[in-house]
Amino acid sequence: MSTPAQSTARTSRAPGGSPRRHHWWRWILGGVAVLIVLVVGGIAAFIKLQPTAAPLALPSGTAPAPSGPLAGTWHVAPGSAAGFRIQETALGISNDVVGRTNAVTGTAAIAGDRLSTGSFGINLTTITVGGKKQPQLAISLDTQRYPDATVTLARPVALPAALTSGATVTLAAPAEFTLDGATHPVTVTLTARRDGTALQAAGSIPLPFGTWGIKGPKGYGAIGSLADHGVAEFRLVLGKS
Repeated sequence: MSTPAQSTARTSRAPGGSPRRHHWWRWILGGVAVLIVLVVGGIAAFIKLQPTAAPLALPSGTAPAPSGPLAGTWHVAPGSAAGFRIQETALGISNDVVGRTNAVTGTAAIAGDRLSTGSFGINLTTITVGGKKQPQLAISLDTQRYPDATVTLARPVALPAALTSGATVTLAAPAEFTLDGATHPVTVTLTARRDGTALQAAGSIPLPFGTWGIKGPKGYGAIGSLADHGVAEFRLVLGKS
């Protein structure tokens, strides 16, 4: 006849129902859950804490009084920049992917109180994200065949009279935007001002990828995505030769 102590020992060693085994499984599952939380939290913090460049805008501070006539031909000068901004989302947290380049060229002509012509080019092959070139950008925009993007004024635009006095003005200019081998009409929203002998302008252009046939990157998987649209940004510093 078995004693109570022997019966208890057999119960603790019974195959398939060991309390000790169940105890270890709870510890393993709990550890896995904690690890997942730490990894997800780490990824989320990494995405959220990544520095994001501010939108291109007019330089801050008080501009010197205008010097020289507004009418004439203006050329892109050092200090100009262009790029893009696209929202990415991972694990439900969003941040912006921002590209930048200083490889901007072009001219604008002002006659009387009107911006009569304007055409500007951006070398897409020089755009960097966080200071590094992105191979995916070259693939999506097919920069091997179409290395440049251009923005060309579609028709003359009246300039606010306050621009001649050095005030900051806002205007919308109709233009043609050529990107990835396709040209479409756009409205360029910009702010502008005189700055001593220079003319400054900054603004943006909405960029729906489908309009230009731009293909988004692959490989984001189930935890992340990239928006199907972005914004082209620019800051122009113009001077006269």
